[in-house]
Amino acid sequence: MLHVDQALKQYFGYDTFRPGQKDVVEAVLEQQDMLVLMPTGGGKSLTYQLPALLLPGLTIVVSPLIALMQDQVSRLQANGIEATFVNSSLPYEECARRERAAMNGQIKLLYVAPERLLKPSFLAFLEHVNKTIGLALLAVDEAHCVSEWGHDFRPEYRQIGTLRNRFPELPILALTATATARVRHDILEQLKLRQPIVHIASFNRPNLSYEVRKKHKGSYAELVEILRQKQGESIIIYCLSRSGVEKLSADLHEDGITNLPYHAGLSSKVRAEHQERFIRDDVPVLVATIAFGMGIAKPDVRAVIHYDLPKNLEGYYQESGRAGRDGQPAECVLFFSYADRMRAEYFIAQKADDQQQIIALNQLQQVIKYSESTQCRRRLLLSYFSEDLPGENCNNCDNCTQSIETEDRTEDAQKFLTCVHLTRERFGLNHIIDILRGANTQKIRDYRHNQLSTYGCGKQYSRDEWVTIGHTLLQQGFLTERRDGYPTYHLNANSLKLLKGHVEFYLKVEARPTYSQSPTVVGTADSNPLNANQTALLQSLRTLRKNLADELAVPPYVVFTDMALLAMVQNLPTSEAEFLKIPGVGQKKLQSYYAPFTDEIKAYMQQYPDLVPVQQSSVQKPAEPARSTSRSAQYMRRNAVGLAQQGFTLQEIAQACDRHPSTVLEYLSVALEEGEQIDLSNLVEAEHYNVIVQAIQEIGDAKLKPIKEHLGDDYSYDEIRLVRSQLRGSHIESPPSALPID
Repeated sequence: MLHVDQALKQYFGYDTFRPGQKDVVEAVLEQQDMLVLMPTGGGKSLTYQLPALLLPGLTIVVSPLIALMQDQVSRLQANGIEATFVNSSLPYEECARRERAAMNGQIKLLYVAPERLLKPSFLAFLEHVNKTIGLALLAVDEAHCVSEWGHDFRPEYRQIGTLRNRFPELPILALTATATARVRHDILEQLKLRQPIVHIASFNRPNLSYEVRKKHKGSYAELVEILRQKQGESIIIYCLSRSGVEKLSADLHEDGITNLPYHAGLSSKVRAEHQERFIRDDVPVLVATIAFGMGIAKPDVRAVIHYDLPKNLEGYYQESGRAGRDGQPAECVLFFSYADRMRAEYFIAQKADDQQQIIALNQLQQVIKYSESTQCRRRLLLSYFSEDLPGENCNNCDNCTQSIETEDRTEDAQKFLTCVHLTRERFGLNHIIDILRGANTQKIRDYRHNQLSTYGCGKQYSRDEWVTIGHTLLQQGFLTERRDGYPTYHLNANSLKLLKGHVEFYLKVEARPTYSQSPTVVGTADSNPLNANQTALLQSLRTLRKNLADELAVPPYVVFTDMALLAMVQNLPTSEAEFLKIPGVGQKKLQSYYAPFTDEIKAYMQQYPDLVPVQQSSVQKPAEPARSTSRSAQYMRRNAVGLAQQGFTLQEIAQACDRHPSTVLEYLSVALEEGEQIDLSNLVEAEHYNVIVQAIQEIGDAKLKPIKEHLGDDYSYDEIRLVRSQLRGSHIESPPSALPID
């Protein structure tokens, strides 16, 4: 039998295990019952897939979703591993054929849903397999579905434990990415695990950055800016409602951002199609409700954006964790507003069960604490799972990397608390704010609150600012909120200290977030940035990967991950021995992909003689400094405009400035609208310019999409945007002399 390390390289193409994987694999090989908690992207699947290859007999994998089964099986088959699934998507004859193959020992891993697992006919099939070739392992994936306290409870999962009575010697491995102590206990009990080993890996995902942005009228523009900066990269945007998904998806289309919606209101056929197109990199952005995502193993999602407030922290961790499953840098951005909080509270109030209301409100309060806090975001997330973050901060969230400015707002806080006291602690946030701002409402007149000394004393501040003050008082413990039908504010011991001037109240100064101007560079944190030739080769390899994947009808990452392609660019393998050193290249992928990928690499090396492996390069490019400051952005914009005025193309400017072309486009568009004189002859085709001008005159320049649809596929959004910006900046309807009308 192969040693586990040999099997890891031969079948999966890796030289080393991820932290904790080998311990779990060896325990499974010793036929121990186990509960394994590993974060998304931590490599849970390998902990049962590798033992299945080394153990005699058939491994049964219980999986809740058809898409998850298909994805796992596609990856295994691409590595030359005998795996298949049986589910309701297949006709009866095909299911029967696959089960016969399993009975004949031709299959090592068989994926099934819990509903099928418990059918009498499938139990009979398992009895036959156990008597003939033997059952090696029962792996229960997404095991949190067992518990009614889990975030994706599936009643069928609770019956899986009945297999213990039928197959008492069969070891059971339960796996999940998120589970609180209560859920873990429920899993152990429901699945009837015997003297189980409980392996809990760290929930920390160091490659993910966390950021919370205050949601306001300009937030949509911020979202568009993020998407343009990460143009072409896979991004998931979560919204709370179906209508929210549809509206945001339509608005993004209007602004020229290709995306697809996904929610439960769409037909199953449309949902499947949209999911497939996203997974196969046909569309970069998916706008979805939380109906999307469970079991989706796309490894190269570079950002997950919550445009609305998530329901609970466990769900947020799971959803945001769909970013960066490949271990490469990825971003998790949450837009937070008090209006979203009030909407969530309204929906919670509609629940008939009082206990469910209490649980939901408690979960929502944890999300709000996370969103409002000035502490390390990662520390707060990890503490939810009873894990401590080592060190003072994570250096990879907004609170740890941005300087937090505060201002003394003690006097305003005292006004707020005084108003709570004068209204006898019988009202909530909105009514207190109405009094402070001097509103003339029927409620204020009925209660004669327009006669209070605090009436109108805060009219100089907006409602949003008073909302921030009120919620910050709650967060810092200067107020207590009680619920008896509706929320009311109450004073406490800290309130009295603040009112008497014994303590001060400081409020965080909100600043508009500055999105990093540098594009995401896929690679390890200490890797060198790619130069222009390397970037071109990476894009060529991605195109080759996409074409091969389309021929095989599988997602591109089944062929190779981005990490593997990056390793090819950096190491330029041209022999079989060198190709085998690439992460993810085992014997099967060596046979399947060695020729096409090395041929592409050799062709590039002939075309660009300066292209050499990273370790052979005599000059190493220094690490790129942070570019989030406005002064640096202004300098780069000035540099880009100067190069454009000299007649360089968009790609040449991007290369010279070491910026993504979309960033350069943003620089030039802003400059043009401010009246900068830029020769567009090398940025817009001469014959296109006049046609675009005419289209803008006919249609108007409010939205790019109608202009693009009018002009057709021969005209790019980049060209249209540059021409529109120039016309706006010059306030003329005729093109500049650099591009004369024929």
